[in-house]
Formats: sequence, structure tokens, C-alpha cells
Amino acid sequence: MIRRLLVANRGEIARRVFRTCRELGIGTVAVYSDADAGAPHVAEADLAVRLAGVTPAETYLAIGRVIEACRVAEADAVHPGYGFLSENAEFAGAVLDAGLTWVGPPPRAVAAMGAKTEAKRLMAEAGVPVLPTLDPESPGEFPVLVKARAGGGGRGMRVVRGPAELAGQVESARREALAAFGDGEVFAEPLLEGARHVEVQVLADGHGTVWALGERECSVQRRHQKVVEECPSPGVTPELRARLEEAAVRAARAIGYVGAGTVEFLVAGERVAFLEMNTRLQVEHPVTELVYGVDLVRLQLEVAEGARLPAAPPRPGGHAVEVRLCAEDLAYLPQSGTLHRFEVTGAVRVDAGVESGSVVPPHYDSMLAKIVGYGATRGEAVRRLTAALRGARLHGVTTNRDMILQILTNRDFERGDTHTGFLDEHPPTAPPPPGDQEALAAALALAAANRDRAPVLRALPSGWRNVRSQPRTARFEETEVVYDPLPHATTLMEVVPADAVRPADGPGAYRVVLEESGVRRAFEVCWYGEGKVYVDGPRGAAVLTPVPRLPEPVEHVAPGSLLAPMPGSVLRVEVGPGDRVAKGTPILVLEAMKMEHAVTAPAAGVVATVHVEKGRQVDAGAVLAMIEEEDP
Repeated sequence: MIRRLLVANRGEIARRVFRTCRELGIGTVAVYSDADAGAPHVAEADLAVRLAGVTPAETYLAIGRVIEACRVAEADAVHPGYGFLSENAEFAGAVLDAGLTWVGPPPRAVAAMGAKTEAKRLMAEAGVPVLPTLDPESPGEFPVLVKARAGGGGRGMRVVRGPAELAGQVESARREALAAFGDGEVFAEPLLEGARHVEVQVLADGHGTVWALGERECSVQRRHQKVVEECPSPGVTPELRARLEEAAVRAARAIGYVGAGTVEFLVAGERVAFLEMNTRLQVEHPVTELVYGVDLVRLQLEVAEGARLPAAPPRPGGHAVEVRLCAEDLAYLPQSGTLHRFEVTGAVRVDAGVESGSVVPPHYDSMLAKIVGYGATRGEAVRRLTAALRGARLHGVTTNRDMILQILTNRDFERGDTHTGFLDEHPPTAPPPPGDQEALAAALALAAANRDRAPVLRALPSGWRNVRSQPRTARFEETEVVYDPLPHATTLMEVVPADAVRPADGPGAYRVVLEESGVRRAFEVCWYGEGKVYVDGPRGAAVLTPVPRLPEPVEHVAPGSLLAPMPGSVLRVEVGPGDRVAKGTPILVLEAMKMEHAVTAPAAGVVATVHVEKGRQVDAGAVLAMIEEEDP
């Protein structure tokens, strides 16, 4: 019987496990790095143990320190979550050797699936269809997918379309795999373009029962990392589902699996090929929980305590769609900083690792939350999810909300016509500039705040004159709006301080109501002293940057300066002073949130100076190098 559980992870998965523990009366222990000292998962646990440091290697990946945390907190069981040490056989063995209950599969099963090349061999012997394994140095065919032997989550994975790029992509995959998993070995396999990424949830007890809980569609991906997942897959027929479930059960039995896991496949028409088996809970497990009416974490805990599963799994009902809300921009570059406001409402499930006021550090994965819509039909689930995202209050750190909304409203996605190249065919585009009403609401709220702070004549309306001569103009970097205090087309109904939504750490929050052509619309306008104004209204969200009437002197960046697009560590410098570069030439590589990001030359020229060196930590906007452009 588990009495106190330590979750060897962070963020939303730690909070997710704690939630089930509270329902079962199990005590909880969090571990945290210095960067996560104020994180919600730390506050929610009954006990929390500090792992001094900020990098994964010295904190969440340090097996000895996690085992010691169990000892000092008197935990009698460990749940690994996903990522970090969740698929590390050495860690599973260390937990068991310490006399603790391991909420996961036996170490031998973790080891069997930990090396993907060995896993493919075992699956082939068990009769599970697999793709051929190719030599990454000379695959003999193209295109191919270079993959890390260990780990998952898209790390250490590169598409190679021809011999010219092979060596560089293999080396890049090796570096990223080594940084993420401590294992730099890679292999290659044929790239099935246009295929779906479909996975089957399995659950097995220690008494020989293995469940297959249907399939999940995970084809919409960027950088080989999933963005949208759903259950069931809109592209899987009942006959194909039966084949997938049979193969997944066969895979689990072949390695003596116990606990929750996922068997992943590529599906091209009727062709099915084994990808890998994740010997842990998956990020996307909520869609299966909603469709099958189960709590997979509870079942994990019960199986770890020795319980028997019923002979047959529950029957599915309805449809669920999950999106991963991440701190990243439209170029998929991770973002860090303060998330001033995080509120998601509506008929959706929200598993979040953050809350209003959370600081998003640059050291870990960029995912902030999973938002899941459920309904009797796929259309109903997508509609609920879309409405919740549009109405979410997300202020501060840039997120991928706009990209997700573009996906959910894409015609091909609505038809269920997705595959692993979906975002290559439908790349995200910048949203349109804020509309006139959003800009007007922001202008009126800022003007009202100025009057509220005025030391004298505070009762006078903003912009008041004895003789009206001209309308007012509010300028923002994104747009500008010209308005009259008594306009004809748009009527100001209300602009008042919004105490109900006033940010705890910000100086401004106002509610503005406008009426146009007989239609009344309400807006919430907030700002936090960072130079941005956030407007949330019936048409969604907008962010505006006011242009000051009398700007302060600012430092100008010299022409040719190459700036860091995000905070990170310099992994590699590719050029030196005097080198001639073409447009797109890699200048250096930054590592941020466990991913490599190449910084390239914006134009042809000559490298004048390089301001950083390997291993240096840089802030967003830091000058990395200077390039003197060639005269056309």
C-alpha cells in the first residue's frame, strides 16, 4: 500500500499525479530545481525537496539526488512522470534497490524498449511490423529519418533528403540526443511521407492481463514534437484499429510489460509500421481517459500495489482532442519570462504546470499546459476547444495559441485529413493586426488610467478641450486608431477599472464597453509595466505596443548585428571574423529548452566580429555577432 509518493518530475505532470493522489489519500512529495522554487507543483505537494542547481543534469536527471530526496521525505514510492528519468532503466532499478515501490514497468522492460534499435528487433521477433533499420552514415536511400537510439519527444531526430546534408544532420542529431538523454547514438529508417502517427494506449497488470485502450492520432507535429492529439483517430477504420490493438498487446506481452505504456506506429494507408514503445505515461493520456472513462494514474498506482485489472477494458464513448499550449513563437522558438495572467475557462479540461504570475524558465520543455476538449462527436470537441482557446487570458510570455487556432480551424483538419507533414503543408502565419475596436478599447483604457492617476482636475474627461478642434490619435506599433470623444459610429458605453481582473503584479486593468451599429461588445484591457497592452474581447485576444508621445532615448543596435532570438546557451560557433557567409549560413547554434536552434546569416556578407563563445549563456536580444553586408 503506497502511503507517500514522490513524483520525480515537474510542471503539469507532477500536478496531474498529485491530483489523483489527493483523491486516494496518498501523501505527495515534489522535487524542484532552483529555477522551479516558486512553481505551482512545489506549492501543491505535501512536502518538497530542493535539488540545488538549474540544469536538468544536476537536478531532475540526477538519480542519486532523487533517491536521497525519497529518503529525507520518507517517501515509499516513486512516479517518474514523463521525460527526464521516466524511461531510464537504471533509475527504475535504483528505486527498487532502495526498497521503494516503482510506479512503472519492470526495469528489464524499460531497458528492452529504451534502445530503439533493440526494440525494433524484439518487435520483429514478436511479429509486430517494423521499418528496416539503416546505417545513419550510409543509409543507401533517401529521404530518411535520423533518430536517437534513446529517449523520445522528437529530440535527436532529423529528416535527411539527400547525401549532401547527411553528415551535418547526423552530427546535429547526435549532439541533441547526447544533451537530452546522455546517449548520442543514432540510427536511420525510411521516411514515410504522408503517413499518420498513431499510437495505442496499453495497460498491463502483474497477473497477465493486458488492455489496449484504443488509438490516439498524433500526426500534427512541429519539429517531430506533437501539437494536437485526439482519440479516436479520424483516419482509422474498425478493422485497422483491431490490427493496431492486436500488435500493441503483442508488443507488451513480448517484454513482460506491467503498467501504463504506449506503442507508437506509422500508418500509411493499410500499411502499419512499429515506431517505438514509450514505457511511461504519455503527455496525451487525457484524451484516452475522457473517451474511456478511466483515470490512468489511479490505475498505474493500483497496478503498482499489485491489483488485478478486470478481464476486459471499458468501452469507449465520444471524442477528445488535446492541444499542447507552449511558450514559443510562430517560428517555434521557445520563450521564457513571466506569465502575468493564465486563465482558461469553458467546457474543457486543463492540465497546467503554470498559473498567473508563474515564471517560465529557459532550462526545460516549453509546454505550459494541455487543454482538452471532449464531446459526443469530433466536431463538438473541436468547437469547445476552439472557444476555450479564443477566450483564454494569456498575458506575458508569447504562446503558440495563434498557431493552434489556425490548425483547429483549418479545413483539412476539420475533415480529419492530417499526417506528419501537416504543418509543412499548412505553416502557421502571423495573425492580422488588431482591429479598430481592440485598438480603441486599449486607447480608452490607457486614457482613463491617465486620468485616474492625474494629481489635479481628475474629473475632467481625457483629452478635454474648451473648443473641440480635432479627433484624437492613439498610436501603437501594430496599428493606430483615430477617434472622437463623441464618435458617431462607435459609442463608448463604459470604461471603468476592472478590480475583478486587476493583475496582482500589474498597474492596469480596465473594462471597456463599446457599441457599434446597435451591437454592444465588452473588452478587458490589461497592462503590466512591460510596454504591452493585452486586450481580450469577443473576437479573441490582441496584443498592442503603445508608441510613447515623447520617447525616451534608447540604445540603437548597429547595422549588421545578429541578435539572440531567445535566451539560451551557445552550443557551437560555426564562423570566425573574416569568414565570408551567404544568406542562411549557420553562424552559431543556441540550446534552449532542450532543443538546438541555428542562428543564420540574414544576408550575404563578411563576419566582422563574434561576441560569444561556446558555453556562454546569453539573454534574448544579446548581440551575438556582426556581419558586414556585401554591396549589391
